[in-house]
Parts: sequence; C-alpha cells; structure tokens
Amino acid sequence: MTVYIDPPEWPGHGRLWSHLVSDVSFEELHAFAASIGCPPRAFERDHYDVPETRYADAVRAGAKEIGSKELVRRITEAGLRRPKGRPAPGT
Repeated sequence: MTVYIDPPEWPGHGRLWSHLVSDVSFEELHAFAASIGCPPRAFERDHYDVPETRYADAVRAGAKEIGSKELVRRITEAGLRRPKGRPAPGT
C-alpha cells in the first residue's frame, strides 16, 4: 500500500488543506481514507482533501509525506490524475 500526502499548504474555508492520493488505485485510496475517518465528500476527482488538523493522523496511519509537485508526478505516472474539466475514465 502506497498512499501519499502533501503538506497542508492549500487554503480554503478558513484553514489549510493537504491532498491524499494513491499511486496504485482509487480502491486503495478510498480504503485508506475510510480507515482514518475521511468522509466520502472529501474526495475530489483524484484525491482527498485533508484538513491540517488531520495531517498527523494520516502520517501516523502510514501516508508518506511528499511535496505537492512529487505527488502530482506520481499520480500522473500511475494514470490516476483527473484534472478539472476532464471526465473520469468510463464516464
């Protein structure tokens, strides 16, 4: 299992956010997110938005800390990147 999280640097709704991704599959990502209590509504196209207050929980559970550019590179190479405006495969 390889799940990654970038630093909580993304502002929104009065706090900072991280992105949680998998470079293996969305099934792996959804299972990991559920195991740390991320609600399904936190999933957006190819990642979960994780508030800064839950960052340490994700790392303790096994998410690997990497920079944002590396995170995007890994999910792009894995074929799991879904940029805005592009439909998910199979839709």
